[in-house]
Amino acid sequence: MAKFKQLRWTMLVLFIAGVTLNYVTRNTLGILAPELEHIFHMSTQEYSWVVAAFQAAYAISQPICGWVLDFIGLKVGFLFFASAWAIVCMLHSLATGWESLAVLRFFMGVTESVAVPANLKILTDWFPSKERGVAAGWAGVGFSFGAMLAPPLVVAIRLHYGWQAAFYVTGFMGLIWAGIWKFYYNNPRDHKLISPEEKAFIFDEATVRSEEPLKTNIWTCLKDICKVKKFYGVAIPAFLAEPAWQTMSFYVPLYLATERGMNLKEIAMFAWLPFLAADIGSAASGYLAKWYRNHFNFNVNNATVWSSVSGAVLMISLAFVPFVNNPYAAIGLISIGGFGHAAISAMLGVLIMENFESNQVASINGVRGFAAWTSAFLFSLLIGAIVPQSGFSPIFMAMGFFDIIGAAFMISLIYDRSRKALTGVKG
Repeated sequence: MAKFKQLRWTMLVLFIAGVTLNYVTRNTLGILAPELEHIFHMSTQEYSWVVAAFQAAYAISQPICGWVLDFIGLKVGFLFFASAWAIVCMLHSLATGWESLAVLRFFMGVTESVAVPANLKILTDWFPSKERGVAAGWAGVGFSFGAMLAPPLVVAIRLHYGWQAAFYVTGFMGLIWAGIWKFYYNNPRDHKLISPEEKAFIFDEATVRSEEPLKTNIWTCLKDICKVKKFYGVAIPAFLAEPAWQTMSFYVPLYLATERGMNLKEIAMFAWLPFLAADIGSAASGYLAKWYRNHFNFNVNNATVWSSVSGAVLMISLAFVPFVNNPYAAIGLISIGGFGHAAISAMLGVLIMENFESNQVASINGVRGFAAWTSAFLFSLLIGAIVPQSGFSPIFMAMGFFDIIGAAFMISLIYDRSRKALTGVKG
């Protein structure tokens, strides 16, 4: 059987395709929100409860999903959750009101929450340390590319076949992908298509790995994670960063419709731009970290921190959204924020890979995700309470400064101040 020379990148592309469909299915609701509010007679506050149901389930389930992946492996674990989220998405076509929609979104959150811990699991399984920054940047593309692809795809299905078909078709696409994953994915130790040279490269002795699967129960695992100071250097920035991404995913179409006067076709034309910017930001963040290493002699950890801080600075653009009259200028500023958020998110994952054992990264990233999505859940409830009274302006102004605060915690808690990091020795 012929061997692949760059199988690790093929596996990453396969994973990115799955995450892309993950985000297409979850963003279908946000795109159809203006129409579904009318069909189900939902208020903005009731819609915020529907969104919050997804976010609460997503937050609670990420640590569980992370532990499952560390315990039984990525191949089987990701297959199970991917199949489940595809089926739940298809069931959205049967919703009859905001209450049933909220129940379905809860189960969607439970199943789709696997994407975040799985992201780091595949990177640590398939890439040596020296490639993880760039690989993480590209892996993050799936999270934003799916959100970018969703508006034109969902609107096209909706215009030709109705809103129910939008949920059914995108869910069915997820089932097709799950079948491909089942037959093609495996870990690098056991994959039949990997070459001996690539296997040796992946398992380079310079890359710190723990080959043993995680054996502790979930409660011991979570307790041990919460005792580590460095963990809060990624958890707190994640907590402060996530509200902006959730607003882009679930509320920007509603914002463009209610405060910028756009119809469904115009939303389809422009709502994908922040996610295109996020694609670029995610891919660029790994190369930016590499640039910091080469030009300032930072080690991997500190170069990653500065790449993330650069993204936090760009997030300030969101604070200016309420002050521009042109809706296209507003979309441009939101897009800059999308670029910045994706850079932050990708680099937080690299920081986990650099600072923790490989057989714990899915669990740790799951707990990081719990922090992020708890924030998203609370922020959605805040949006539901504030927007009907004051509009979206205070929401955008607050989001513009959250990540700068998060960057301060990152520098304080996880930045490497050792002599090696400060004397020009590359990591």
